[in-house]
Amino acid sequence: MDKVEAFSPGRPTVLRGGTVLPVNREREVLADTDVLVVDDRIAAVGPRLAVPDGTVEIDATGGVVMPGMIDTHRHMWQTAMRGYGADWTLTQYFVWYYLEHGRKFRPEDVHAGNRLAAVEALDAGVTTVVDWSHGLQTVDHADAAVDALRSVPGRFVLAYGNIQQAPAEWTAAPEFRDFVGRRVDGDDMLGFQLAFDVTGDPAFPEKPAFEVARELGVAVTTHAGVWGATNDDGIRLMYENGFMTPQTVYVHASTLSADSYHRIAATGGSVSVSTESEQSAGQGYPTTWAIRSHDIPVSLSMDTSVWWSGDLFSAMRTTLGADRARAHLEAHAQGETVTHCALRADQVVEWATLGGARALGRERDLGSLEAGKKADIVLLKNDHSPVSFPLLNPYGQVAFQAQRGDVHTVLVNGRVVKHEHRLLGVDLAAVRREVEQTVDHLRSAMGEEEWRKGMNPDVPETKVLDNPYTYTDYRSASTHGQ
Repeated sequence: MDKVEAFSPGRPTVLRGGTVLPVNREREVLADTDVLVVDDRIAAVGPRLAVPDGTVEIDATGGVVMPGMIDTHRHMWQTAMRGYGADWTLTQYFVWYYLEHGRKFRPEDVHAGNRLAAVEALDAGVTTVVDWSHGLQTVDHADAAVDALRSVPGRFVLAYGNIQQAPAEWTAAPEFRDFVGRRVDGDDMLGFQLAFDVTGDPAFPEKPAFEVARELGVAVTTHAGVWGATNDDGIRLMYENGFMTPQTVYVHASTLSADSYHRIAATGGSVSVSTESEQSAGQGYPTTWAIRSHDIPVSLSMDTSVWWSGDLFSAMRTTLGADRARAHLEAHAQGETVTHCALRADQVVEWATLGGARALGRERDLGSLEAGKKADIVLLKNDHSPVSFPLLNPYGQVAFQAQRGDVHTVLVNGRVVKHEHRLLGVDLAAVRREVEQTVDHLRSAMGEEEWRKGMNPDVPETKVLDNPYTYTDYRSASTHGQ
C-alpha cells in the first residue's frame, strides 16, 4: 500500500507522542501527546489516546506538532518569477510590475504562479494562504487564479485585485459581478476578499470599491503605510467614510503615525507584517515594534517570492530580529539597556498561526490545536538533522531553528498532503513545465537584453513616484512619512 492509499479519505489519523504546541492562551507545551483526527476535525488532544479501528498512526516522537501556519498576504501570481528581483528596491518593483511588464502576464501565467506558490506553501507547512492577487487584469486571469488554487489541496483566500485599473472601475464591471456569482460559493477551502490600496487622493476614488465590498459582505485587504505609495491620508479617508472594520487587514503599515494606529486599534482591524519585505524593499521599518503598544492584532506574511522565501519560518525569525534590534537601538539612544525581550518566540509562533486565523475571521475553527477545530496540522520532525535536538524550548525551536526541510507531515482539512518530507498527490514535474512555459513567454516578450537588465533595472527620474497607480494623478510627499 502506498502513502496516498494509506491516507485514504475518511480514515482517521493520529499523530503519536509528539511535543504539541496547541497555541492556546496559556502557551502550553504538551509533551508526549497525541492528536487524533477524524474526518476534517481534531477529535482529541491528549496522552495515549484511544483511537477508532483502522486509524493510521504517524510517529511524532521527537517532533513538534503545531497548527498549520497562515500567510495573510502573498502575491502568488508572481511566484513563477522566483528570485528574479532579489536585488530590487520597492521602486524597481513598482516600475517593473505596475508600469512596464505586469501587463505581459497572461491568464496561464497567473495559473502557473499560483499553482507553484500553492504547492510551495504546503511543502513549508503553510496550510492557509491569502492570495493577494492584484494581477487580475481580466476575469480570465481571475478564473485561472482560482483554477490553480482549486488544483492544490490547501486552504486559500482569493484577494481579488487589479493594479492596471482603478478599483472603482474593475469592481463595477459586470464581468466581475459574474465572476463573484460563479466562483465565490462560500466553500470552506476558498475564501474571498477585495484587494486594493488607498492613495490618499482627497477625491477618494477608491470609495465605490469599498461600497462594493460592503455590499458583498467581504473584507478589504490594503497596503497601508508604504513609503512612496500610501500613508495616513488613506487611513483618514477610510475612517471618515466608515470603511475601517474589524475585518480590514492593513498590510505593512510601516510608515503610519500614532493617529493612524489609534484608528486601526479603535476599529478592530489587524496588520499583516511582512518583515523580510519591509526591511529589504523599503516600505518602512517592520511594524511590530511600533504597534505592540497599541494592542493591534498581528499576522505574518511573506509578500512575494520574486524576492524572498516562501515560508513563515523566515517570517518569524526576521520579525523577532527586527523588533528586538529596534528595541535595543531605541534604548541605546537613551543611554539605556534592554534587559528583557518584549517580543518573545511564542508570540511570533502565535502570529504565524492563530494570528492569521483571527485576521481572516477564522479563529473559531483555525489557528490552534483544540478538539472540534479544523485539522490543519504540521509535524516538524527531522531525525537526520542534528538541529532537531535537544528540544528544550519548543517555541524557540520553531521560531529560530526550524526550516521547511523539517516539515515532516502536513494535514489540511483532515487530509494528509505531505508525509515523510514528501508531498502526496502533487505532480511536481507538471508544475515545473507550466512555470517554464511562463518564464519562456515573459523572457521572449521582454527580449533578452531587457530580461537581463530587469534584474536590476535603471529607474528614470520620472518614474520615482509618490503614487505607483495610474488611475489618479494624485501625488503627495505625505507618503514619505514616519
